[in-house]
Amino acid sequence: MTSVRRKSGKYTPMSSAVSCSRLRLLQDLLKDGGNNTPDAILCSLGIDSRYNEGCTELANYLFFGLYRPNQLDLDHISDDFAEEILDDVIVLIKAESVHLYCNPVNYGYLLPFVAYWRNLHLHCMTETEYEDEEAAEEFKISSFVSMVQDCSRIGIPYSSQGHAQKFDMFMLEKWPIIQAFALEGIGAGGFFTMMYKLMDVSEKLWQMYARLDPVSLDRLITEDLALFERQWSCFFSSLNIETQLSMQELSEAQTGEAFRTYFSHGLISSNISDKSKSRQPFALFGSHSSMEEIQNYCFTFPSEGHQIRNTGPRGTSAKHMVLQCVAPKGPLACARTYFFGSTHVPYLGNDNVQQKNTELLLLSQIYAAAVQAVLSGIKCFSYNSSINKAKDVAEQTFQRNLDSFGLTQYRNALRSKAVFSIQAVNNEGRVVALSQPESRFLIKTASMSVYDIPDLQRPGTELGSVIFSESFLESSIHIQDKDGAISSDSCFTILTSSVPRYVSWLVEDGDVKLSEQAQQLLKAEEGTCLGSLLAVGDSAQLFSSSPLCTPEEGKVVFFSEGLLFVHPQYGAVTLSRNHIKGLKLYDGESLSKVSVLYVEYESSLLPHLPYHLQSKEHFLGLALLHNTKSYRSLYSQVLQVWHGSDSTFCLQMVDAGQLSEEQTSMYSRLQIFNESPCSPALKQRETLKTVYPDLPELDRFRQHFALCSSVCDEPVNIDHLEALFPNTHISASLPETEHKVVVSVISGLPGSHKESLCDFLLSLNQDSSRWVMYRPSPDAIGFSASDLQQFLSGVVENQKQPDQRVLLMTPGYTDVLEVVQCVLSHPDPVVRSSVRIGAVSACVNPLSSYMEHRFFFPKLLEQCSQGVVSNVVFTGLTEQKHPLLQHVQQLVRSANPSAAFILADRGAVTRTADMRFILSENSFSEAHMIRARYLLYPGWAGGKFVCGSASLSISQIGLQFSQPLERALFLHHCKALKSSLKPSPFKGNIYHLRGTVRFSDSPKLMEVCVNTVTGNLTLVEKPPSADAACPPSKLLFHGVGLTEDGLKDWLRLCAKQKLMKKVRKTRKSLSSQELRSIHVNRHLDPLPPGYFYTGHQYVSFFGEKSILHPSMEQFIEEYLQEANKEIERYNRELELLDQRDLFDP
Repeated sequence: MTSVRRKSGKYTPMSSAVSCSRLRLLQDLLKDGGNNTPDAILCSLGIDSRYNEGCTELANYLFFGLYRPNQLDLDHISDDFAEEILDDVIVLIKAESVHLYCNPVNYGYLLPFVAYWRNLHLHCMTETEYEDEEAAEEFKISSFVSMVQDCSRIGIPYSSQGHAQKFDMFMLEKWPIIQAFALEGIGAGGFFTMMYKLMDVSEKLWQMYARLDPVSLDRLITEDLALFERQWSCFFSSLNIETQLSMQELSEAQTGEAFRTYFSHGLISSNISDKSKSRQPFALFGSHSSMEEIQNYCFTFPSEGHQIRNTGPRGTSAKHMVLQCVAPKGPLACARTYFFGSTHVPYLGNDNVQQKNTELLLLSQIYAAAVQAVLSGIKCFSYNSSINKAKDVAEQTFQRNLDSFGLTQYRNALRSKAVFSIQAVNNEGRVVALSQPESRFLIKTASMSVYDIPDLQRPGTELGSVIFSESFLESSIHIQDKDGAISSDSCFTILTSSVPRYVSWLVEDGDVKLSEQAQQLLKAEEGTCLGSLLAVGDSAQLFSSSPLCTPEEGKVVFFSEGLLFVHPQYGAVTLSRNHIKGLKLYDGESLSKVSVLYVEYESSLLPHLPYHLQSKEHFLGLALLHNTKSYRSLYSQVLQVWHGSDSTFCLQMVDAGQLSEEQTSMYSRLQIFNESPCSPALKQRETLKTVYPDLPELDRFRQHFALCSSVCDEPVNIDHLEALFPNTHISASLPETEHKVVVSVISGLPGSHKESLCDFLLSLNQDSSRWVMYRPSPDAIGFSASDLQQFLSGVVENQKQPDQRVLLMTPGYTDVLEVVQCVLSHPDPVVRSSVRIGAVSACVNPLSSYMEHRFFFPKLLEQCSQGVVSNVVFTGLTEQKHPLLQHVQQLVRSANPSAAFILADRGAVTRTADMRFILSENSFSEAHMIRARYLLYPGWAGGKFVCGSASLSISQIGLQFSQPLERALFLHHCKALKSSLKPSPFKGNIYHLRGTVRFSDSPKLMEVCVNTVTGNLTLVEKPPSADAACPPSKLLFHGVGLTEDGLKDWLRLCAKQKLMKKVRKTRKSLSSQELRSIHVNRHLDPLPPGYFYTGHQYVSFFGEKSILHPSMEQFIEEYLQEANKEIERYNRELELLDQRDLFDP
């Protein structure tokens, strides 16, 4: 059972951009050319394709999972609607257009997805028509036939991912819709598989599905990543419940059980058989994490014998473990190295200075260098997409960090053992070579493994390996400067950053006893190394600017000369005044919920501070939420002591301006860490929460990636960066403010009254010298870019006022985006910089919008395009809430959610606010409009977006003639056009004609406009021109499959009929009536000898009877002679007359 998303569901502009982007990717497959490239891709759902999985997968890709099983409930759908009705969908994708068959029931669910598709042909009956089941089935079959009529090769998405099937033509013949294709009378009358070459396009489509876009990225984050993070949460939960003693007995099998179960169960359900060793989960302890063990590891046979207590060097306890979690049905993977033990000794006074665990500290430092190397490698790859450069940067960063940690002696030893790599992974978890073009929009995994780390103090001893990896996604766009130079801007996000980078557990007895000893300071009755006890808080978060550190929650205790912080994993940390340079307390902004106590410490604190909290700035942050006991205790009990005259603390109460850049960054991270998720999807990811420094904001990355996935390699104008990325860090020059010629564009189909709107606007303008009108020539065929550009050049050259305005009316069935690109990409840079578009308004007359059923005229929706059109002016059915008006408004609103709707009967605008909208000087340049254009029409700024043509072509033919027409005949034949309209494929239909004609009853030239669908006909006297010459009549016809000869014959019917020569009569050409008349007139003529007449019959001498006169043949011959003489006389007289054809010069 399929399920359908709620009709009331919200679809963001992002979805519209992704919907168009996905469609363009599919259409690009059809533009390769060659005999192996299909002309179209067919997708039929439900019973018509026998529930083919490949078609369902394609539909879910196009409709964002609309037909995914158990997607949403169907409570709002009546039980009377069967599943077959909801699945009653056929999609045929062509290189420049799309055909969609649906029914009135599922129309409302599909419309939000398809209204943005360019050159959409919607085959759908009205609700009343659909009530006839037999007519509905015939309409589906005829629609399918008309969809494929101009194709020769059709691609079929035969198989779904993970369930590949052999392409079987005989199985296709069993599809009900293909069987119906062969029906005589309704269908095409032939076998579908014999008339068309069918080919399987499943594998090509799978590559499209693997490509990430904003919608699939959001789903990856909210579903796949949430599940991935849940496995890490299970891992931490299982280890955190262990005691110090029981943790020693943990085996590798027990530790990695969550990762292993997650991976193995996913493989079973996904039917993926990838054997890549790098794409499997593992958990290895201590010295057992050597290169050999990692490369030969098999997750199905984990070790039970390797435990924490016996996997260290020479059988001692392990000091670390390496972990990797891999998503079985996706690209996510990350590896971590975690530690057993403590890298610090809590300060308890001058008598407890001890030597730290050098082995654990060494591993931590090498791991920190690897973390920095991976992060720098990711950043480098995101900016230049070169794996070689990224590898060089990562290796240099690793070596440089070893030096900074004082591990210069390990540079040579680890040079060949540190391995950095980046892999692109598709949505099935398979590795794709970075050299492949499709890898650009795939998740990558960057990793560094430092294998077989030697202990230089004990030659021959190896400590094992450390590994760190992250899954990330990069985004890059090209930016075009004013001088034409191209630069790039890149951004990236690390998807697995919520997995803690550094974790350590206290395992050894000595570490546990030291932590317990520090916590005994709470119970000391006399003064301690931290002074006297002031307050015991409940919770606080300790963090620093270290790349290994994220805010970690623990318990804080305030003393008169220091602080004690107790963490459940790495134990107690003591901060004594002996090691503190100063304290800063920042209470945040007025609406903030957290305050931070910044602790600046001396280098003498480093031995007493956990390694991952140490930073080169020597700053710690102690965060206190305002609703906690710790915050209240600080203000009520602690500050008065620390501010006292005998206090040795240097405490400052500071505001935001007194914080350093690093401290401000730390506070920003803290706010992100503690902010509440705004959506249920994000609440699912609260199981793991981390915030690390130097990571780009996810919201900005989403904006950047949305633009990147849409424009691909098309450049972005530098002047538009502020609109695309508000408060962007990219330097963009401000647009110039000098006066420009403002162009107001008015578009509309024939019959939309756009001419009336333009005349109305000009009539209201009192300063006519400011306005110039561009009106296409009445006899112009289609849109001429060169003519418009030449017109704009003349306007700029002859510009008389600084606030010059141009009213531009688009011709016929013209794509408004084509006109916009023509204006913006004028070949003359002077004109290009002197002209800007103010607003684009589309006129829509509901009465002239549909050809039949719900099949609207070509370019109707394109003339209402989101991001281009600011206003839609409805010029018909405006006085009442007509169902047709509401239906058209629903259609247009789906295609352009941000457009202003204006009611103007026959183009007469009645509200001042509506006039301002139409004549706005800046609505086209608003930020949301610019962003929509980049997302929906990549390349528009440079005039490179290909608008494409509709499958149904509306031909335009102009005729010119000099002879007058007969008014009555012309009006009669124009009114008869509506009744002569034929159904699909509409061949020979005249839908609109416009021009100037002269009638025989008047010498004046008349302007005529006829819309066949609405039946509207207007005749207006044309004002006389200054030219004394008599201009010829001109008419421009719009229709389907029109021919010049056919239109000439139709026009001849409207003129005075030309007298034709008569044809000589012959015996065979005489009619029965003429023969009867001849006999009646001559039946009493004298009879030949031997005949007599009885009054009823003629009887011969031999008794033969006849009803015809015996001399009838003679009578006929005489009649022919007389008649032909008269015909010859008539024809001679006709030759003397001057009869001219309508189209004679």
